[in-house]
Amino acid sequence: MCVSHSFSHTTFFFTCVICPLTSPSAYLLFLSCFCSLSPSSSLFYIYFPGSHDSFTFWVDVHAPVGPDQKAYVKYLATIFSVLAKKVMVKWSMTQNLTFKEQLDAGIRYFDLRVSSKPGEPGNEIYFIHGLFGHKVRDGLSEINSFLGRHRKEVVFLDFNHYYAMDAEHHAYLISMLQEVFGGKLCNNCAVESITLDYLWEKKQQVIVFYHHPSAQGIPIMWPGNKIPAPWANTTEPNKLIQFLETTLQERAKQGTFHVSQAILTPRVNTVAKGLVWGLRTYLVERNLPTIMSWVEAQRPGVDGVNIITSDFVELTDFANIVIKLNNRLLSEQERKAR
Repeated sequence: MCVSHSFSHTTFFFTCVICPLTSPSAYLLFLSCFCSLSPSSSLFYIYFPGSHDSFTFWVDVHAPVGPDQKAYVKYLATIFSVLAKKVMVKWSMTQNLTFKEQLDAGIRYFDLRVSSKPGEPGNEIYFIHGLFGHKVRDGLSEINSFLGRHRKEVVFLDFNHYYAMDAEHHAYLISMLQEVFGGKLCNNCAVESITLDYLWEKKQQVIVFYHHPSAQGIPIMWPGNKIPAPWANTTEPNKLIQFLETTLQERAKQGTFHVSQAILTPRVNTVAKGLVWGLRTYLVERNLPTIMSWVEAQRPGVDGVNIITSDFVELTDFANIVIKLNNRLLSEQERKAR
């Protein structure tokens, strides 16, 4: 059952429906189920599910190894071309779902690493994680198509690693973002001022974080320091959880969005031990119960979780679990309103 609320604002009037976040359609359109009943409806407080290395659902095994890899990896890939790349695929791919499938499942934060192809003419940019992925333009267009169909949904695009890119490549990518999303891009401003009805009124749906000096002074490019994503860099789930808790304690002081990377990172010896199994089987699946228990225990607040990322988001119904946490936010708002 949905509860309908009408609100009068200084500039507009609309009727909003607050839906219990339990039905499949609520996961597809979960932001449409919120209203700015209080300052807690700032995006700063809402729980968003995100994906780690969001674009790795496909990699090109026929292209050269990416410039993000160390020299010895490139050497091994040259000597043992097919075999080496098969191993790289098992450890480079962190997602199975396409952008559209992730969006349909409720994912709203995308972790993006990009690169040019050294030696290729022009300024084309590709996704990269050891091996090259799709062209960035194709991924952005897929996301934009979803947003065009669902006008109240909002996404975070976090461009945080760049490889083999000079000033022309950055200019090309920034221009591409403007061309693809146009008026959907949200201007950089104070984080807590970004509420859902602010975005809905302005018809803005995309917040782009660009971790590079090339974007300085461009209003629609948000600096990377407004979305810290501390990295635990561990293979041990208990150490990961301790790290996530410690870094959340700093969030209230920062006044920023915050990404909790609920991921484990393989080391060289991890890859060697689990060579034929790969990341999903050897590291992710066996540790998910511990990690998801931590996720399910989160509570709203200024030092609470904001964005949570995971590998292989289709496992354990990750996005739905994170989205359901927003029912606690709605309950907290109702309690304060009494």
